[in-house]
Amino acid sequence: MSRVTCDLTISLDGFVAGPNQTPTDPLGAGGELLHRWQFEEPEDNAAALDGILAAGAYIMGRNMFAGPGAWDAEWRGWWGEDPPYHAPVFVLTHQPRPPLQMPGGTTFNFVADGIESALAQARKAAGSKDVAIAGGAQTARQYLSAGLIDELRLHIAPILLGAGERLFDGVANLNLEPTEASGTSLVSHVRYRVIR
Repeated sequence: MSRVTCDLTISLDGFVAGPNQTPTDPLGAGGELLHRWQFEEPEDNAAALDGILAAGAYIMGRNMFAGPGAWDAEWRGWWGEDPPYHAPVFVLTHQPRPPLQMPGGTTFNFVADGIESALAQARKAAGSKDVAIAGGAQTARQYLSAGLIDELRLHIAPILLGAGERLFDGVANLNLEPTEASGTSLVSHVRYRVIR
């Protein structure tokens, strides 16, 4: 059976997004600084980037796809016409809508019947490849709390946001074993096995 992984970039104080998230600033104040490593040091971080995009299917929260508020029927995600996933993506939502097929092999499927259903659909779509929990924080917390993540890969940016969307709020009894660490001037990559 495929593994369930989760890659998230966080600040030193544990936030995956800054305060005051809006549809025009989905990562909140200072949140874009978390991801500088992906754009300013892509060669130095190639292994981590390749790992993020190696899954056979992805699961994300509705806010990661579209931000808060009512659905915009014309909205096609934050990534433009060729999202980086190139695989099926299952979006958790309370407001179902038809699948959205994008160029390059990404299809957004909208799942309204819970995290277990999304995981079952993603496993089927991924075949022998891993399923990746893409985020955001609330989605990762739900899967961590349910004991459904096998490997957590944190990309820790050397910044403090002070407020925003914290990754581990409400997650209890989480036992992690570090299995690999590396980094650059803009990020520390730490891979953890989730011990059940």
